[in-house]
Amino acid sequence: MASKGEKPPQSRCSSCGPGFQKKSQEGKAVCCYGCVPCTDRHIANQTDTDQCMKCLEDQYPNQERNQCLPKVVTFLAYEEPLGMALASVAACLSFLTALVLWVFVRHKNTPIVRANNRDLSYILLISLIFCFLCSLLFIGRPTAMNCLLRQATFAVMFTMAVSSVLAKTIIVVLAFRATRPGSRNRKWMGSRTPISVVLFCTLIQILLCAIWLLLSPPFPEADTHSDRKHNILGCNEGSLIAFYFVLGYMGVLALGSFTVAFLARNLPDTFNEAKFITFSMLVFCSVWVSFLPTYQSTKGKMMVAVEIFCILSSSTGLLSCIFIPKCYVILLQPHRNIKKTLKDNSTS
Repeated sequence: MASKGEKPPQSRCSSCGPGFQKKSQEGKAVCCYGCVPCTDRHIANQTDTDQCMKCLEDQYPNQERNQCLPKVVTFLAYEEPLGMALASVAACLSFLTALVLWVFVRHKNTPIVRANNRDLSYILLISLIFCFLCSLLFIGRPTAMNCLLRQATFAVMFTMAVSSVLAKTIIVVLAFRATRPGSRNRKWMGSRTPISVVLFCTLIQILLCAIWLLLSPPFPEADTHSDRKHNILGCNEGSLIAFYFVLGYMGVLALGSFTVAFLARNLPDTFNEAKFITFSMLVFCSVWVSFLPTYQSTKGKMMVAVEIFCILSSSTGLLSCIFIPKCYVILLQPHRNIKKTLKDNSTS
């Protein structure tokens, strides 16, 4: 019996506020329970909730875990600084390539342009223009048509560029062998041979891309798990095997071009084109070898930005290493652009 002045003990029940769910405790009264915070992507918007509710795929919980907020849709847009910068660089480089093409067409009858196979130079420059422009397909909101076209367009244009470089290296070797007395390589020196190499190599890539697009084409999708507060829109490549097969084919062509050019780098070819091709393909291969692990380790917008950067940098390597030295001579040192000078260089 309680003495006078003492208050009788009162039992107090637990109470869990919003953002928490009840958890019973062993050995205690039913009304005594612990309060556990809602787990990731779950909320409790009432007091003493038995179980937290899961937010929808396009929502995320606020910091207090008592309300679901809509996720922000994000993608590499033209309006943001990164997208604007990449698009501007792509446009400027394509314009620069068009200027180089104009210089070559205007000076098409000069010895330097003629000595390095005009047709292949035109094909390579045109394909580089489209290589720069195809990077624009990777910027903007992904759509079904956009996802379908961007990787295939990039693959075909790059294959045309790399096969043009391969044809140039083959022509360098054939030109040297054709100068030997009694050589049978003269019959391969016609204009059809290099064009046939480009068409054949590009046709194989077109066939690979057609199989890819018919059997397992890329499609737009939203990544709702990589970022807590954002829905990242992008393109699912469909068949990753086909994607890497297409990239691998370009890698084989690039490695073949590099190998042939490296072996022919010391031949007395006109204007040392084999040396420029060797360096350009070294840059090209280095960029794409570093691309694969970086591409795999990034997500969302940065993954797209990495691929665009590789497209722009490898194309710039081809443009600058192969054509800028020739443009320098054509525009700033025209006295070197004569047959006698080229013959002296070839002899030396």
